[in-house]
Amino acid sequence: MSSDGALHAPDDEPPGDGGPLEAAHFIMRALEDLGRLARRHRHEMLVYLIDMTHLETEEILRRGSRRRPSGG
Repeated sequence: MSSDGALHAPDDEPPGDGGPLEAAHFIMRALEDLGRLARRHRHEMLVYLIDMTHLETEEILRRGSRRRPSGG
């Protein structure tokens, strides 16, 4: 148990945190929602930045999926 009273996994990730790939999937879903909102309101610079971040997230997921063991 931590000083704030919360239970943490042994590697110090909060309970329910599935690690870097799950975080990247979550971020990608959020970026898709933010991109739609930015496009709807014609915030072109935000659209550009969100699109670039989305590309980076795709690359993180691509690299991460290559590192996962295929044998399960």
